[in-house]
Amino acid sequence: MDTRIMKDLEKDADGLLTYEYIANNIEVVDEDLDRLTDNLIKVDGNGQFLVSAARYLAAVDKDRFAGAIDRMVSAAIDKDRERVYIGHLLQSLYGDDYLERADELRLSDNNFRRIYKRLYPKGI
Repeated sequence: MDTRIMKDLEKDADGLLTYEYIANNIEVVDEDLDRLTDNLIKVDGNGQFLVSAARYLAAVDKDRFAGAIDRMVSAAIDKDRERVYIGHLLQSLYGDDYLERADELRLSDNNFRRIYKRLYPKGI
């Protein structure tokens, strides 16, 4: 990615442009993904595009993008104070059976534990 594109993305108002760049350049984004993730964390005020990007990266290749997904999810949990977007991560990242595996996942995955606690503060 050339510096002009990164400068433009740094002016991104809400994360949409950065998310679109990631999605439209997925086949060559590996070298720049750390910088793009940093930018998305900086510009996305409510976690909407962090969640979308994490879900997209997980759908493309969860193992390949694991580091970026983890950072995006962690930041989205912090930013989505109204719990509007983070709920969409559970099924996308942890599978349809995440509720049956909730105890196991809470012990093994910090982001799952944080999302679960935020969405189900009194349990299910």
